[in-house]
Amino acid sequence: MKVGDRHYRTIWVNEDGWSVDLIDQRWLPHELRIENVRTVEGIATAIRDMWVRGAPLIGVTAAYGVAMRMREDASDAALDAVWEQLHETRPTAINLRWALDEMRGLLRDIPEADRAAAAYKRAAEIADEDVELNRSIGRNGLEIIREIAARKKPGEPVNILTHCNAGWLATVDFGTATSPIYHAVEEGIAVHVYVDETRPRNQGAQLTAWEMAGHGVPHTLVVDNAGGHLMQHGMVDMVIVGTDRTTADGDVCNKIGTYLKALAAKDNNVPFYVALPSPTIDWTVHDGVKEIPIEERSGDEVSLVWGKDEDGKVRQVRISPEASPAGNPAFDVTPARLVTGLITERGIADASPEGLAKLFPDRAKSDAA
Repeated sequence: MKVGDRHYRTIWVNEDGWSVDLIDQRWLPHELRIENVRTVEGIATAIRDMWVRGAPLIGVTAAYGVAMRMREDASDAALDAVWEQLHETRPTAINLRWALDEMRGLLRDIPEADRAAAAYKRAAEIADEDVELNRSIGRNGLEIIREIAARKKPGEPVNILTHCNAGWLATVDFGTATSPIYHAVEEGIAVHVYVDETRPRNQGAQLTAWEMAGHGVPHTLVVDNAGGHLMQHGMVDMVIVGTDRTTADGDVCNKIGTYLKALAAKDNNVPFYVALPSPTIDWTVHDGVKEIPIEERSGDEVSLVWGKDEDGKVRQVRISPEASPAGNPAFDVTPARLVTGLITERGIADASPEGLAKLFPDRAKSDAA
């Protein structure tokens, strides 16, 4: 996507041919800061401390981390060690494990002398594949927006509610939940996006709103708890969210608060869609509530917030008593029964084992075996 007059991806190989440049998202929307990462430890920090975030982007970043290690040490021991090192950085997003498995599976059968070059080549391919997956998700989701727009009065926009950031910043480009929105805008369909803030890290307020403004998408920032109210009053035509892991049965694990949006949508007959590339499907897991590990992050993310003060400085301030401990589960699981459909690169699937297997018969059989 474009920032000003320049096209950006969220991550790319530096001109030196081996280190990685990435957008450090901690500073958005106040500052666009590019970081050059030159070590596997730096890659691990970027993932763990959320310089990069979003399941697809985490996977791509990890793939480049493996390539960096192979450049330093291409042994089997180093390959296994970097898999473990990067896998433990974020336990919930399945794309991380998928990318690490993809890299290790490829490199294991390649002579050590050729592993570094092969690793960088495959990491770049995974990045390019992510862009095309998200482009296809956008085209498929566009059909839903077209259908809703056709039922609206002339000049009325399609009102879409989002949660967290499943935009181009969460992927390499286009985004998942935002890709249909961007495609609709390019087609000239009138849309309006309600962007919820998404506490505690405010990815909606800081990232999605920044994206919408940059792309010229009409939008309104709302607090997390406003979603149900908006739906009750007929102000939302559809909800689109992303996901960090979707089970083979269609349960969806996403940023904390997604489940509440889905409940409100169900109660108000608002369609609730989840946009995802197929590497986000975990075919080995069926019951999301019981089986998906939920990352518990530092309570400081709840008690402290970042913002720009009146002097233009980005600062962190405390919003709770110092004596009050804070819990911070980063994700929740939305059961498949609350999901209207899963927007994938191959089409829109019912959130069910049969629906997913119909679109991905090759993946469903091979991964379940």
